[in-house]
Amino acid sequence: MRQFDMFAIDNRLASLSKIGDPLERMNQYIKWEAFQPIVDRVFAYERKSEAGRPPYDYLVMLKVLVLQSLYNISDDQMEYQLRDRLSFMRFVGLGMSDRVPDAKTIWLYREALTKAGVIRDLFNRFERFLKDQGYQAQKGQIVDASIVEVPKQRNTKTENDVIKSGEVPEGWAAKPAKLRQKDVAARWFKKHDENHFGYKNHANVDVKHKLIREYAVTSGNVHDSEVFADVLDKDNTGRGVWADSAYRAAVIESFLRRRKLRSNIHRKGYRDNPLSKFQVCLNSKKSKIRARVEHAFGFMVNSMKANLIRCVGIIRAEAKIGINNLVYNLSRYVQLERMA
Repeated sequence: MRQFDMFAIDNRLASLSKIGDPLERMNQYIKWEAFQPIVDRVFAYERKSEAGRPPYDYLVMLKVLVLQSLYNISDDQMEYQLRDRLSFMRFVGLGMSDRVPDAKTIWLYREALTKAGVIRDLFNRFERFLKDQGYQAQKGQIVDASIVEVPKQRNTKTENDVIKSGEVPEGWAAKPAKLRQKDVAARWFKKHDENHFGYKNHANVDVKHKLIREYAVTSGNVHDSEVFADVLDKDNTGRGVWADSAYRAAVIESFLRRRKLRSNIHRKGYRDNPLSKFQVCLNSKKSKIRARVEHAFGFMVNSMKANLIRCVGIIRAEAKIGINNLVYNLSRYVQLERMA
């Protein structure tokens, strides 16, 4: 078997760059150092001893999480790919002789960020970076929600009724291993006559750049309109607000008027009161703008497979969905910079 040599590896990386490595482009455009203070704050502890291996660089581990979300890779598969793929190694900053974080280390790093609740801080830090680069939210905002499913729970009807009441079914507390595998925050809900189990990613996308500016994570049974006010972006320079007919309600229209915002929410038809031709035409005109949020969700579903996450509990779901939103903004920013 022929032996590897460093010149061959350099040549292979150069050929990847020539073809166009998207991860290399991301490294060129993203200022990863901006996230350093946040991740350092999470792991700011004094080592009891200098013995043992030093910890992995925290920004390297953050890039590992970005790769996981971008390509929908499990912890075990992430370890394998970091050992196998040159483009992944170059992206995170690992050389051929460097230690590669194993699956357990990746899990512990993500768990530490989740428990510290800093995923939202990372998202907001990149939002400030976008504004510094001239990508202020402009021309109005679009609000919508995307379904994020989790592995289905096989519970009895009695157990589901107890979970809905906010309590833990009898006997589960005595089995902590079983309880850890039970998601008591995810909910069943129906959309377009199809049943789903999981959460919702409520997002606000600005019209001009199609970047996610605000987001909220809820159980799947929470109606979209209940989170409408929470995801509005007060910094958007435009006054227009677009949303589908699920958000059409008198209380929301009144809220927008008080905020001096212009409602472009779709009209809703009823069985005995269908939409007029003019209202249908108006809805169609609004859809040309509102569809831009579907482009964002489409990328997350088709490219990132972000419509399914494998975690238990709303705290981990918020963290995972927050990382997915951040990774979408990273990818969208690189695309905007290349277009510019």
